[in-house]
Amino acid sequence: MARKTLPLTDAEIRQAKSCGKSRKLFDGGGLYLLLGAGGSKGWRFK
Repeated sequence: MARKTLPLTDAEIRQAKSCGKSRKLFDGGGLYLLLGAGGSKGWRFK
């Protein structure tokens, strides 16, 4: 059974940092925020 993830809040998105490598923050339903190594942020849907 799949786990449910809580949606990201506005504050969590604004405070998110990548720490020198790419990272994914999942929002649920296949949507995630991709944090790039250079500090970029972009939404992806899988």
